[in-house]
Amino acid sequence: MSTNYMQKVKEFRLKNNLSQEQLAKVIAVSRPTYTAIESGKQTLGADQAQKLASMLGVTVDELLSGNIANIAKYRHMILTYLRMNLTSKADNKIPKTKLAKLLYLSDFAWFYDHSESMSGMQYRRIAYGPVPDTFFRVIDELEVEGKIVVERKRDNGKEMFLISESESNKNEKINDLSSEELKLMSEIGKKWKDRKTNEIVNFTHNQLPYMICRPDEIIPYELITQEDPEMVF
Repeated sequence: MSTNYMQKVKEFRLKNNLSQEQLAKVIAVSRPTYTAIESGKQTLGADQAQKLASMLGVTVDELLSGNIANIAKYRHMILTYLRMNLTSKADNKIPKTKLAKLLYLSDFAWFYDHSESMSGMQYRRIAYGPVPDTFFRVIDELEVEGKIVVERKRDNGKEMFLISESESNKNEKINDLSSEELKLMSEIGKKWKDRKTNEIVNFTHNQLPYMICRPDEIIPYELITQEDPEMVF
């Protein structure tokens, strides 16, 4: 376990103009107790970690590892892909599973070149490929907020989710991604344009990070650095 996770919490608190008093109320402790926790003089309890993780929008594992994802940036990554012309169809709806894989490739390809993730998300090895636990919640939140439209249909007996950006949200500015990050995402989008979902799923399954890890295990970003360049995305 990382020993600097509370430093990450402190950085988040300061960035969002939150006081120690406010976070103390979140985890139901006094301000002096919170100060001791943030400075590393006192241990964060299990219930407190759960409350703090919920407030930050991350899992407890992400919190305690010190890998606190940038949820706002991840949301903008989703909107960026939804705005790309990734299909020849006029509605430009993207299957939910394919969208998840495009996001994964972006994060790991960025790490390959920069030794850091684009969003900070922690990806878990599940049956359909690497995906963060938070992905499903973020999609639900974007739908509830009216930023995206999720069409539910059945294809060969299986439930399928097609995602597009809502018309009312298309004026939202993408502020959290650099021009270099957008360029990489564009390159990934062009490569996988009009490709079927099972193709990108099979590709991620054949990458070293997925093959090495066990089911449900968090995939270390460092594994992608051992991959052949043509297999990064």
